[in-house]
Amino acid sequence: MAEQVSAVSAGRMGLQGLPQRLIQDGLLDEATMISAIGSAKEAGVNLVAHLVSQGLADAREIAIAASQEFGVPLLDLDAVQLELDTVKLVSDKLLAKHRVLPLVRRGKRLFVAVSDPTNLHALDEIKFQTGLSVEAVVVEEDKLQKFATKAIEQVDTQMPALGEDDLDLENLEVTSGEEDLDKDAVGRDDVEDAPIVRFVNKVLLDAIKKGASDIHFEPYEKTYRIRLRLDGYLKELANPPVQLATKISARIKVMSRLDIAERRVPQDGRIKMRISKNRAIDFRVSTCPTLFGEKIVARILDPSSAMLGIDALGYEPAQKDLYMTALSQPHGMILVTGPTGSGKTVSLYTGLNILNKEDTNISTAEDPAEINLPGVNQVNVNPKVGLTFASALRAFLRQDPDVIMVGEIRDLETAEIAIKAAQTGHLVLSTLHTNDAPKTLTRLIDMGVKPYAIATSVSLIIAQRLARKLCNNCKTPIDISPEALLKEGFSEEEVAAGIRIYKPVGCGQCTDGYKGRTGLYQVMPVSEEIQRIILQEGNAVDIAAQSAAEGIWDLRRSGLEKVKSGLTSLDEVNQCTVE
Repeated sequence: MAEQVSAVSAGRMGLQGLPQRLIQDGLLDEATMISAIGSAKEAGVNLVAHLVSQGLADAREIAIAASQEFGVPLLDLDAVQLELDTVKLVSDKLLAKHRVLPLVRRGKRLFVAVSDPTNLHALDEIKFQTGLSVEAVVVEEDKLQKFATKAIEQVDTQMPALGEDDLDLENLEVTSGEEDLDKDAVGRDDVEDAPIVRFVNKVLLDAIKKGASDIHFEPYEKTYRIRLRLDGYLKELANPPVQLATKISARIKVMSRLDIAERRVPQDGRIKMRISKNRAIDFRVSTCPTLFGEKIVARILDPSSAMLGIDALGYEPAQKDLYMTALSQPHGMILVTGPTGSGKTVSLYTGLNILNKEDTNISTAEDPAEINLPGVNQVNVNPKVGLTFASALRAFLRQDPDVIMVGEIRDLETAEIAIKAAQTGHLVLSTLHTNDAPKTLTRLIDMGVKPYAIATSVSLIIAQRLARKLCNNCKTPIDISPEALLKEGFSEEEVAAGIRIYKPVGCGQCTDGYKGRTGLYQVMPVSEEIQRIILQEGNAVDIAAQSAAEGIWDLRRSGLEKVKSGLTSLDEVNQCTVE
């Protein structure tokens, strides 16, 4: 009876079709529906997309209601294998404009996935463009957005028309590719390979837009694969024809000013891409000969990452205070440690950016300099000509420095010079490859540095990892037993107080339930007690025990705090740290 009254009331308000059906089914009340219709119209989006994005109704329930109301078939996109040839029947502009998805063609009929069957304008435009009879199939809005975005990206990055016989450029329009690139990095006119130029430029731009850290160009015997490292994990971007492997690698090597004819040995270079008047992105390029061609990896170096500020890196308040205190000291050594790709460079550059003032002379020796910082004197080491970390450090000490940054301490000579600099009134920042902060001190001893030199120079050690952040749009809480929480490392007090833990789900706004990364840190100051352990040649276990007694969180504890705050998942912390 209540449903009939609601339907009659909706009819009086002029609501009909899907809105009326949703009210009748009890998915929304009348007032909410009227408000949602106005908001959707104001935002310029269709009603179903608005209802789902705002969490006003469940996407699956809307799809079921729409299917029943209009007698249109209902389909689960997870059970469908997309045919890119079918998707390409509709232009990218129409796909992006209406967020519909061509599924399959049967003769003169084209079946198109929609979340709102009343969107007749979209169906008419597709019918006009393709000349086919268009039939709608209802799907869930959230899945439609995810699959449509993926399909558009796959179509954009495919190069089906670029075989050996299709490189006649007389009828091709070359647009902004060369204009966006630094002319000095290009080196020659690539008009004859304009399709390759546009394709490589698009891959680079797509990687920047997606927030990737690395691009992998990988040739195999019968396939060619391009992958992006997103939030620490590799995801496939495109599979261009294997015949183009040589042309793609040649294009990248030209942009990097490398020797195109040399394919037998690894080479290193750089690309500079200017994407706006005020922003340029650098790519550090490395080539390596493999069985079926050259694998190329381009590391994306975004200077803006060093300008985010220390608050954006994920330091807990107490950890941030320790780092800031060490940076404010006139001398001493700050060491950042962790595996490759753990964010050490960004941590160091953030510290340098804080110190970068008119009254401070900062010099850095790097291999190579990854981010350009105006106001900082940066040197690329070049062992081939004798410019090593050690020789650069000696030169710095004759240049009236206040702050010195060494990209990495790799040998005893570099370590001894850096420590002497820290002992003689300079602030020194550097990195080491160790698993945690206590092992860093014993690693220096293993390299041959005297314990008393370490104890009197090193002031702070930061060990770090990068963990993926949960997507705020789709993360969902899970139930874990108190016993399991205790086993993971939470204290009895924390478990008794109640801990809410989330897990990843996945939606159109993230990658597998994660979006972005945050740092997990062990920020360990070298206290008097730790100095005493070093002088007594204690091991890493002794230093770790003393550090824990002083209340310093290890990486595991830092990760559990991020789990408690809902920032990341327990599975992600387990992958990044040792239980």
